[in-house]
Amino acid sequence: MAAPARAQRTKFEPAYLRLHESGELERRVERALALLEDCTVCPRDCHVNRLADKFAVCKTGRYAVVSSCFPHFGEEDCLRGWSGSGTIFFSWCNLRCVFCQNYDISWQGGGRATKPAELAALMLALQERGCHNINFVTPEHVVPQILEALPLAIARGLRLPLVYNTSAYDSLDSIELMDGVVDIYMPDFKFWDPEMARHYAKAPNYPEAARRAIKAMHRQVGPLVFDENGLARRGVLLRHLVMPGGIAGTREIMEWIARELGPDTYVNVMAQYYPAGKVSAKEYVEISRPITSAEYREAVENARAAGLGRLDSRSARHGL
Repeated sequence: MAAPARAQRTKFEPAYLRLHESGELERRVERALALLEDCTVCPRDCHVNRLADKFAVCKTGRYAVVSSCFPHFGEEDCLRGWSGSGTIFFSWCNLRCVFCQNYDISWQGGGRATKPAELAALMLALQERGCHNINFVTPEHVVPQILEALPLAIARGLRLPLVYNTSAYDSLDSIELMDGVVDIYMPDFKFWDPEMARHYAKAPNYPEAARRAIKAMHRQVGPLVFDENGLARRGVLLRHLVMPGGIAGTREIMEWIARELGPDTYVNVMAQYYPAGKVSAKEYVEISRPITSAEYREAVENARAAGLGRLDSRSARHGL
């Protein structure tokens, strides 16, 4: 695999090692668990006592629920490499996207509650299998549980970069707790308009929360950088799913990215939308179809017109 631009040839060391050695990581764990007692872990601010195994929107109490754990070869090239991205899929979600392509995980919650030692063991098992990173998928509502497991994994030899694979519906408290812990942030900026976010994800404050969180992520790790083998090592990789009829607000999102984060932001303009979840011909009829090639081309043109030059081209290679 050829090395992309911005290659980093220094020996890689995950950010969390320094926090662990200084004792700061343990202090972060204490602060994170305190958030669970009157939960403000995400922008829902449900204020339930998750330490007592209560829950609200995310349906997750004291322990994270893990749906699956495996080397994933469907991620971006710079994450999957040749041995896969070590994905840990967390069940449930703090959004209610009616079109979710992981509906069985995010809405129905398949999986099992996983205590810190078990979660640490999953990370180590992925490292043993040769994965290039540990990729936490849908971590927004389980930041304290991830942090609680991390020192146990580090003590047993974890040395892979951490990928925070999120909808961007994150609280600033959680993102601040992850400062110096996460190496690669991979947020998805879903909707620009609050009304679209209310209608399709049941979260009218999503656009505002996403903008705050993504800016905080970028301040922490900066633009995406790679090693000499083309593997992502640090920075922000931003995703945007193109929706039928332009309901996501692609042009506005691309202009915001270029203006607020900079034109060197790595953006994956994704074409893989298809009707899923609660979408049907009778309900949400306007999104009950895949996007067209013209819609995807327009989205890419929006990104280029905004001045963004580091675009993932996998979708274009697939005929859109």
